[in-house]
Amino acid sequence: MLAIALPLLTLALALARPVQASDTSTAPSPIPLQQLMELARGGASALPADARIEIEPGQLDARLKLAPCRRIEPYLPTGSTAWGRTRVGLRCTDGPVNWNVFLPVTVRVWSPAVVNTGPLQAGAEIRAEDLQIREVDIASAAAPVFRDPQLLVGRLVTATLPPGTPLRPHHLRTRQWFAAGETITLVYVGEGFSASTEALALSNGLDGQAVRVRTPSGKIVTGRPTGERRVEVRS
Repeated sequence: MLAIALPLLTLALALARPVQASDTSTAPSPIPLQQLMELARGGASALPADARIEIEPGQLDARLKLAPCRRIEPYLPTGSTAWGRTRVGLRCTDGPVNWNVFLPVTVRVWSPAVVNTGPLQAGAEIRAEDLQIREVDIASAAAPVFRDPQLLVGRLVTATLPPGTPLRPHHLRTRQWFAAGETITLVYVGEGFSASTEALALSNGLDGQAVRVRTPSGKIVTGRPTGERRVEVRS
């Protein structure tokens, strides 16, 4: 279940402006927590169902002198995402002077993910005993994490990793399923059907990268490597 932990951001605003005796009639209202929750949920797409979100506010520029405000609306600036270190816009819509500022925030998304139990040296082959599931902050980097340890067994790491590192695609060497010139199985996959034939690989079959193959009739087809000497074409 998604949970949001949000400190009162009003404090950051209060510290950013001088306190005046006349402020009592126009004191800033608390930031709407529900709106911030929606910002975080909308900005962090494809969240696991068990994710917990924490938002830690930073500090506004101490040089800002903001007028008191009765209503403050938070929003996510264009180009920003509610993921890791980011910023939230705060817009005064009910006060003697309307203003707009940006508050730095850190969004942490806690969810179970695969980590290494001990240090892994660059080039090491990952074994099942090297892995465990642990709750980590998956928003500490932009790349996705792995949730199934079996997807990592046998893969080689690109750099030395300290214990407890949430493993991500860039930590793994690109897997080569076949070499140029090898005979592969070409599989056509569509809704409710599949058909296969042999073909000749015209380049190395690297995981996640398109590859061209030549069929026995001489036709050049582009597909995706999906296993040992296997290429799929989806329609």
